Amino acid sequence: MGTDLHAPLGQNRKAGRKRPNVLRIGRIAASLCLITIGGFSLYTMLSDDGLQRTKPPLADPAASPPTDAVQKLPTQSQAANGMPRSDPHSGANVEQMVTGDGSVVTKYSPRPRDDNGPVLVDAMQVGQDPRMAAMPNESLLEDGPFGRLPIIGPDGRRPMDQYARPWSGARGTRVAIVVSGLGLSQTGTQRAIKKLPEEVTLAFAASGNSLQRWMQEARRDGHEILVQVPLEPFDYPANNPGPETLLISKSPGKNIENLHHAMAEITNYTGIMNYLGGRFLSNPDAMEPVMRDISKRGLLFLDDGSSAQSKTEAVAKGTELPYAFADLQLDGQVDVNSILKKLDELERIAKRNGQAIGVASAFDESIDAISKWSEEAGMRGIEIVGVAALATDPKNP
Repeated sequence: MGTDLHAPLGQNRKAGRKRPNVLRIGRIAASLCLITIGGFSLYTMLSDDGLQRTKPPLADPAASPPTDAVQKLPTQSQAANGMPRSDPHSGANVEQMVTGDGSVVTKYSPRPRDDNGPVLVDAMQVGQDPRMAAMPNESLLEDGPFGRLPIIGPDGRRPMDQYARPWSGARGTRVAIVVSGLGLSQTGTQRAIKKLPEEVTLAFAASGNSLQRWMQEARRDGHEILVQVPLEPFDYPANNPGPETLLISKSPGKNIENLHHAMAEITNYTGIMNYLGGRFLSNPDAMEPVMRDISKRGLLFLDDGSSAQSKTEAVAKGTELPYAFADLQLDGQVDVNSILKKLDELERIAKRNGQAIGVASAFDESIDAISKWSEEAGMRGIEIVGVAALATDPKNP
């Protein structure tokens, strides 16, 4: 109850005599707490032992469990909680059959997984989370003398699959358009990345500049990318593709060294595209070790279709290399109207065969024509896809 203001003065004084004692005891207790906390903090700051006392004590070596009982750190095939990772197909038998009309029918039937108990299924098989598209998958890289090189991951995942642009999966009319020569002109490269639709594949010349920066911008904008490697043309050295050109006169080891030099310029690409190379692509002996190396690294090879004597198909099948051929060079004439006519021709090829690939250089006219044509292609039932979606894969017929 509160003090009665109307009570005699002496009565009020008696009622309040105990309050100063209570307050005095409270102040003393608070002061002792502050002194204790402050002293402990000072002791902690001045003494390493004070810091160490906050850590759990080290285990006695004599009391350590046997080696086989020690918990191991998670590996790349395990989740952080120790649960093993698995791909979606690990619990299924997959059979593909080609019907009379050329359609591919895929049959799935269940099969037991190798491991007992639950597994973490990693469903990201084709493509990359757009938020991480500019960052490489570290498990798909190895260190080389010229930089990091692509490899197949421990779970069998290929760079060709990881960095491919996802598509609808519909078996309609599909067109891939590859714009090459990026990195050679800074303004041209920037214009191509910003203006071309994200469905267009971009090929970077290994001899270009600022390739890592351009690669990141292209990936962030949704583009699938390739690396162009200089190969020997028929009129070499009068027509010289540039430094580290792969030559039929060079040893396989030297050509693979030059290949790796080009590969290490950037990351996050699905495959290799030739830059010139008529003579090299007509020589199976020179091609075979190079194509085998590309294949074992989980990449595809795009032949730009400029050489009628190319042996790409035969060598690719022998080395299990995923490959593709361009059906048309779109900008043989650097004129917007001429390029638009070529794109219409590419569309007719795609409607006849189900798919088609066109290649162009990063000229302003090419970029303008491709951008204009692409705006209307979807309304005519054309799906523009990354080149990886149209590659012939000997390992997955």
